[in-house]
Amino acid sequence: MAIFRTSSIAPLLLLALACGCGGAGAQTNPETPTEAPTAEATSSTPPAPSPTDEAPKPPPPEEAKAEPTPDKPAPAELAEAPKAPSITCQPKAGAAAGPKKKLEISVDRARVDLEGHKLEVKLTHAACKVELQVIGESGKILANAAKAFDGAAPGTVLAIDWSPIRAETVSRIEVWGHDTEGNYVGVAITPWNVKIDHEEVNFETDSDKIRDSEVPKLEASLDKVKAALTKHQDLKGISLFIAGHTDTVGSPEHNLTLSRKRARAIAAWFRGRGLKIPVAWEGFGEHSPIVKTGDEVAEAKNRRVDYILALDPPRLPQGAVTFGWKAL
Repeated sequence: MAIFRTSSIAPLLLLALACGCGGAGAQTNPETPTEAPTAEATSSTPPAPSPTDEAPKPPPPEEAKAEPTPDKPAPAELAEAPKAPSITCQPKAGAAAGPKKKLEISVDRARVDLEGHKLEVKLTHAACKVELQVIGESGKILANAAKAFDGAAPGTVLAIDWSPIRAETVSRIEVWGHDTEGNYVGVAITPWNVKIDHEEVNFETDSDKIRDSEVPKLEASLDKVKAALTKHQDLKGISLFIAGHTDTVGSPEHNLTLSRKRARAIAAWFRGRGLKIPVAWEGFGEHSPIVKTGDEVAEAKNRRVDYILALDPPRLPQGAVTFGWKAL
């Protein structure tokens, strides 16, 4: 699970939305989508343009700032990424009037990979292209990207990646989807989460029962959770996610089941102690080790439970096993 902020901070995703459309009267500026608390954005479809009309384009991404004079080069950390290549989205000649339903965009938050620099989008209309801009904590643009999808069918997974000009914590990603009729709609993603440092609870072999001797550890962790919530009380919609992990001693199936039981036990303990925010849990068994080992290796670092405060569900491992957060 990727850590995206310094020390105990590892960002995840809050989706904030904006909308716009091609055609006369479009008002949304694609470079600055408006924040909103929902996970999808919608756009009204404009009247079909006449044969001589041309749907207005969203403004291009911000240009890279001019370089200073050669005798005093700008520090690398002040540079901004060059703009993305231009991809034209025009209604096709002779095409029928555009779709009647609103254009909507959705981003699979569990598939946003800040370390791998990629994410996935879906549109409710045939897709022409997806554009994105990545902004760092410095406020500078780390990457601009655009990818053509040549009329991919509605609901198709549209994968796009980017290449940041330097390593920096991402503070915002703006994503814009364009359909083949000249409509466009945007969504803004704000990564944030906090991983709570804590002392691990020790369980008896093959047990998920929390012993009385381990309760002080959980009480100390609960105090840290409350302190983090107080510090970030300006953020709305924070949840606590409990993730259980094991080493490779025992069968993968047994370890998966045990990790889930222990994660749920700890999540239930937090809920039982009056934690008011949403609490969810999942166990990953031996599928997400900190230290990679062979089978039947008792690696203490891999026997752990993560406590994560986040605005959106943490990214899940991909593979043969299907994982999903369960709410209490």
